[in-house]
Amino acid sequence: MQRNWRGFFAVIISAAIAAALTRMELPLVLVLALAMFAGGALLLVLDPTHSEDEMTLQAQEADLPSGFGRALLDNIPSPVFVINERGRVAYANRPMRSLVPRAEPGLHFSAIFRAPRFVEAVNKAFNSSPVRDIDFSALFGGTERVLNAHIAQLPPVSDFGPGAQVLVQIADLSDQRATEVARTDFIANASHELRTPLASILGYIETLRGHAKDDPEARAHFLGIMNSQAQRMQRLVEDLMSLTRIEMAAHSSPSEICDLYDTTREAVRALQPLAEKIGAELNLALPEEDLALIADRDQIAQVITNLTENALKYGGQGVSVTVSAASSVPPRPRMVGIAIEDTGPGIAREHLHRLTERFYRVSAKKSKEQGGTGLGLAIVKHILARHGGELAVESELEQGSSFTIWLPVSQN
Repeated sequence: MQRNWRGFFAVIISAAIAAALTRMELPLVLVLALAMFAGGALLLVLDPTHSEDEMTLQAQEADLPSGFGRALLDNIPSPVFVINERGRVAYANRPMRSLVPRAEPGLHFSAIFRAPRFVEAVNKAFNSSPVRDIDFSALFGGTERVLNAHIAQLPPVSDFGPGAQVLVQIADLSDQRATEVARTDFIANASHELRTPLASILGYIETLRGHAKDDPEARAHFLGIMNSQAQRMQRLVEDLMSLTRIEMAAHSSPSEICDLYDTTREAVRALQPLAEKIGAELNLALPEEDLALIADRDQIAQVITNLTENALKYGGQGVSVTVSAASSVPPRPRMVGIAIEDTGPGIAREHLHRLTERFYRVSAKKSKEQGGTGLGLAIVKHILARHGGELAVESELEQGSSFTIWLPVSQN
């Protein structure tokens, strides 16, 4: 009974210390180490005469530290593991075993992550008490991922046996780093795309205010260029706003009913004047029946418009563009498709996998001549992702291109 109240008191004090340290925003590994150390030390103060065997018995009865530490680590969502004084895994919680299945007791820590920075940091942790926080790269299935490790010493005697021990907490930073890179690239590209036409407009304004202010012919010429550049900026801002709205709604699935064929007909017919202006042929070949899907009608119309408009503009005079229902294929069960095929110049194979990247252009010169912003296919990709759909692209130089959107059939 006396042992029980001592253990219970130690649990309460350890939990209080952990809560206080957490509010101080200290690393998780340091919080755990200090709380567990405090619990063990408190047991010694309450009963300094008991032997090591008796202390182990008391710990088991009070569920501290032998049950307390393991239960705590197992319920932490972050991957955590403990390394014993021989450099081998003494314990790995469930998230850690899920991240690295081979992280079983007995495995040497250097075999978990074959990264020199990580190995060096753990070795240093055995020789010094300060918490170490490092970032390193590791391969998972041939893919490089960026990880962060919080590394700290544990008390000489803990749940995981006697001797020097090191506690390691892992965080996967891959998505965060990828997002940071994408955001940085996006801002840099957007700034560049806006800066170029803006600099052009400012330059022509300066000219019109100077020696060309009394030259009607030059004034008309420069105003025409300024109007073109202003329209280019307007299209870019509109596409940026459209992409932002789509991304904001990315995690909310569509709920309205949309007739795919009717939406496609409406979008294609709206582009007929553009086809006539270019001198291109625009054909529509869809079944007469309706095809109801759960989809955002406006966004699906935007996808059809972007792809058809690209086919017309980049195909140029004499190109034939056909919008039709795609034949279902075994790899895409329960999906329906719309194909936009053209007889244009085609796209080289090395460009195909990058077409949906923001601001990526096969030909920057031709894209700007056609008023492209480099965001049209990125918008298509994000809309289809929100709908659980896919974009399939096939193209061959001098043979034309085929862009097919695939959307899931509504489940009745």
